[in-house]
Amino acid sequence: MKIYNTLSKRKEEFVPIEPGKVRMYVCGPTVYNFIHIGNARPMIIFDTVRRYFEYKGYEVNYVTNFTDVDDKIIKAALEEGVSSEEISTRYIAECKKDMEGLNVRPATTHPQATKEIDGMIDMISRLIDRDYAYAAADGTVYYRTRKFKDYGKLSHKNIDDLESGHRSIKVAGTEDKEDDLDFVLWKPKKEGEPFWVSPWCEGRPGWHIECSVMAKRYLGDEIDIHAGGEDLIFPHHENEIAQSEAANGCTFARYWMHNAFLNIDGQKMSKSLGNFRTVRDISENYDLQVLRFFMLSAHYRSPLNFSKDLMDAAANGLLRIRTGVEKLDLALEGPAGAAEGEADAEVLAALAELGKKFDDAMDDDFNTADASAALFEIIRLSNTTVTKENVNAATLKALLAKITELCDVLGIIPRAKKEILDEEVERLIAERTQARKEKNFARADEIREELLRQGIVLEDTRNGVTWKRS
Repeated sequence: MKIYNTLSKRKEEFVPIEPGKVRMYVCGPTVYNFIHIGNARPMIIFDTVRRYFEYKGYEVNYVTNFTDVDDKIIKAALEEGVSSEEISTRYIAECKKDMEGLNVRPATTHPQATKEIDGMIDMISRLIDRDYAYAAADGTVYYRTRKFKDYGKLSHKNIDDLESGHRSIKVAGTEDKEDDLDFVLWKPKKEGEPFWVSPWCEGRPGWHIECSVMAKRYLGDEIDIHAGGEDLIFPHHENEIAQSEAANGCTFARYWMHNAFLNIDGQKMSKSLGNFRTVRDISENYDLQVLRFFMLSAHYRSPLNFSKDLMDAAANGLLRIRTGVEKLDLALEGPAGAAEGEADAEVLAALAELGKKFDDAMDDDFNTADASAALFEIIRLSNTTVTKENVNAATLKALLAKITELCDVLGIIPRAKKEILDEEVERLIAERTQARKEKNFARADEIREELLRQGIVLEDTRNGVTWKRS
């Protein structure tokens, strides 16, 4: 298995620290609102990476955090007149709903920054003791960036270039520091903000320290894989390396994986451009399995363009898979399902070859686009096989087992969920029928529109009212 390592800028053979086990940390969202589809890409990609490791027999300790103290969270809390904790608790719950819709498995551990403050204070203290950090007069604690000789090794930025005037990429902080490049580990409280007591001042941690601390606590001083979006390479992941390696005295992560940006109709997603899309927005028009399948349609290191046409193409692709599985289910319920005998050797050989094609694609830096293409070839083989007169149950079950197994690796649910109208919707349909009998067409139309907003399309036929999901 080969992984492209951002650190070395090349594909490397994956060799775990501990045979048969993978320690993997993925930077999670800041929970101040519903997650957007840019957040969804790393969630889906690295959930798939985790699934593939498990498919290959590895035991994966998968940690992804929630940043639940941040300027954006504090701003949202002040605007609503509630606590920061109320905002973060609300949107952690909403994030988990979206993750469930995307079929993203819960992490082994989902740490939250506010519950790891003691660990952050301990690591900052250790960095001060080792002369990698210092406290300013106001209680702000800074990291001595220039002290860490390997600073810039992940982002491949030269520290002298950073110093020579590229202010746009300098690490942010207040002006009361020894060097322009030093970054904040701890900051003093401001009016109305949450704070914690520390040896330096009442305040809160800088953003970068939380991931260093959580990775150490839940995975160890050295981990196999650290992952996230490419926007985190600098300064966030660069700073994590500086903190962790200075504090722990060893390599922080062996492999660094980063997914490329997601654009909307060829443009960067931005509220100012009016093209900002949350996962919840997308769920109003598409099954979130479609969004997942769309995200896997390109290699994770390639930029991906979100558009209606591409989403519709992903919907058609998902339908092909589910239709293929439905055909197998129906065939197994019919005469072929009762036919005994050994599985067709020719079909098994073709199935094994296509299964290897899937594995080879995933072994080559998790190429989900080529892996999906191999899955479609298996669907084509399946569709051809179910029409054969002499097909038997063993052959059909072998096809179904392989399709189900590979769909699970990609996090694709191969059967559409069967929806059942709830009591309220049934009541509305009955009320509409009665309104029509009473010639109250205004109310009937009102109910139709209300159901349509819930994704239910009514059709009046000679045999009564039928409905379908939009």
